[in-house]
Amino acid sequence: MPLSERDLRDLAVLRGSEAHREALSRLAQVEVSATSSEAVMLQAVLEAGIKAVAQLVEAEGYARIAAEASSENRQAVARRRRPSWADE
Repeated sequence: MPLSERDLRDLAVLRGSEAHREALSRLAQVEVSATSSEAVMLQAVLEAGIKAVAQLVEAEGYARIAAEASSENRQAVARRRRPSWADE
């Protein structure tokens, strides 16, 4: 896979920063170190990216379900209310 100059700089930051390596290790659930190969780093970044996308899709799905349930609940409450003209 061809890497741009920016990709190489980003990998260097990931490899050179302990905080970045720890975060990447947690996200990818793979141990990465300052001496990890480029292949290991790229695999970890790919795993972390896939997990981030899956989490976002899941969160958006839950938000959609919550919005639909809230709308259905409002409609049910409105159906149970006594009409304003009922006391006339």
